[in-house]
Amino acid sequence: MKATKEEIVSKLRQDMLRWEGFRPPKPGANNDLGLGPVAASFPDGVFPTGAIHEFISCRPEDTAATGGFIAGLVQKLLLSGGACLWISYTRRIYPPALKLFGVDPDRVIFIDVPLQKDVLWVTEEALKCEGVATVICESKDLSFTESQRLQLAVEKSHVTGFVLRKDVKKVNTTACVTRWQISPVRSQLRSGMPGVGHPRWQVELLKVRNGKPGNWIIEWKKLSFRTVIIPELTEASRRYA
Repeated sequence: MKATKEEIVSKLRQDMLRWEGFRPPKPGANNDLGLGPVAASFPDGVFPTGAIHEFISCRPEDTAATGGFIAGLVQKLLLSGGACLWISYTRRIYPPALKLFGVDPDRVIFIDVPLQKDVLWVTEEALKCEGVATVICESKDLSFTESQRLQLAVEKSHVTGFVLRKDVKKVNTTACVTRWQISPVRSQLRSGMPGVGHPRWQVELLKVRNGKPGNWIIEWKKLSFRTVIIPELTEASRRYA
């Protein structure tokens, strides 16, 4: 039976996604990271695991917010087993704080590299280990060639990698599948209660290969992401006295 035009186009689309590093989830694998409406931005509506994701941070507070958002993703990825490697030359993450995001610090191997220039080399070698669930790399610089090497590493191992770029002055082109920018947003307090509320972020998906960029306000509550819709404030109509 000859394939219809729609079937040919669908197969070509799937081939292109595979050539660009996207792979359909394995049977029985759960790729739903609980991002809700954000997932619709990805090809086939599935968060691309086994790929490199880039996070841009220009301010220290954005770096802290990005670390929390990534920890939420890591919590979902670790549900399938394996360990997490966190590689940095200036680590600021406080391991016990990971418990807020459901990540047991005992399942995270922190690798502190003395020199920044060695961070990406260590990350590339870590990404080649098939028994690792995810690798997080804190770096300032990431060239296109370096990002290509990281992407090639995960295409064989299917490990999911996150590159948290700190103090970025100029954004350059990379081969990463997605590019994100996370900023903190004021949390909502319980009525009449002091303190702080649940972590809340402005999540911007700046680039996604074959997907649709967008931005959302997302809150971390009860070990899950929750999209927050803030009603627009309408100015009261004025009346003449």
